[in-house]
Amino acid sequence: MLRNGLEPWHLIVVAILVILLFGSKKLPDAARGLGKSMRILKSEAKAMKTDDATPASGAPTSSPAPTPEAITPTDVVTVNEAAQEKATTAK
Repeated sequence: MLRNGLEPWHLIVVAILVILLFGSKKLPDAARGLGKSMRILKSEAKAMKTDDATPASGAPTSSPAPTPEAITPTDVVTVNEAAQEKATTAK
């Protein structure tokens, strides 16, 4: 009875039903949203693959954030001077 699951006229009927249900104005927005979600899914899958490919030695891949002991008083003075200069030039 079923020699071929989908025939061309089945696809035409489905397309007509989708247009009637959602309207011709909403279809481009829906397609755009679908495209964005597919791009996000693809980038996340690629990121997961690169995360799996990193060595499992337990060593961090990026440099750690500086600890409070690593910040010197001269760093704080430089930041304060820069903030003061920005404030005086804004006036």
